[in-house]
Amino acid sequence: MSHASSAALASWSSGLCGCFSDVPNCCLTFFCPCITFGRIAEIVDNGNTSCGSACAVHAILGCYTGCGCLLSCLYRSKMRKQYMLKKSPCEDCLVHLFCGMCALCQEYRELHIRGYDKHSRGVTMAVPKPEGGMSR
Repeated sequence: MSHASSAALASWSSGLCGCFSDVPNCCLTFFCPCITFGRIAEIVDNGNTSCGSACAVHAILGCYTGCGCLLSCLYRSKMRKQYMLKKSPCEDCLVHLFCGMCALCQEYRELHIRGYDKHSRGVTMAVPKPEGGMSR
């Protein structure tokens, strides 16, 4: 990658170790990382992958092979390309291999900060709240 194209890449909105800035998501990811992964996959795939199916695939892969991080790594790469995010702090697969839960928390926080939210009926954009009241 050339220096000019790397300058166009954005930094993540929060750090890899910023898990406790979203305690509910941190706890959910700690106890059931497949659910956080499912939410991320549904948003990154623009609703073409359901949260439930992505969650199941991640859980099965993790339970039977111990390699759920490989699937998570692929989605981190896909998400980085969509939002032009830097590889940080290192290659995507290394981040998921050594800090998988922190990576899932960071990815979900990034999507949430960008206005995406997962609801029971698919992916929606959060509507920005107007500042102040209406005036004439």
